[in-house]
Amino acid sequence: MNLHANAALSLKGRRELCRVVVERERTVAQAAEAAGVSVRCARKWVGRYRAEGEPGLGDRCSAPHQIPHRTSPQRVEAIAALRRLRFTGPEIAEVLGMALSTVSGSLRGSGWASSGVSAWSPRCATSASDRVS
Repeated sequence: MNLHANAALSLKGRRELCRVVVERERTVAQAAEAAGVSVRCARKWVGRYRAEGEPGLGDRCSAPHQIPHRTSPQRVEAIAALRRLRFTGPEIAEVLGMALSTVSGSLRGSGWASSGVSAWSPRCATSASDRVS
């Protein structure tokens, strides 16, 4: 089991905290104080232990399960289509009436992120004979 770097309790510590509370040896507040964690933290672990057993004592991903305002796939495709027509990010944002940050994020997510000068820029269009060896 992977514990994050700042975990207050190891799996063994979580298990022991839950055991003393569930077996009624101590209250949640007493067990939390003995373990050196907040009552809120102890209550969380005991609740998970009661609901799921020992598997509930592992760390969980903090990423959201859903993103309700995610840019729709049709909108992302429209952004990519305009980029293929050589529109810049600000131009795409203006044409579609979207925030530049949203357009930039969609372009980055679609693999259109630019590292400065684009491949079709006249500054990059040099022939092999123009290059210094």
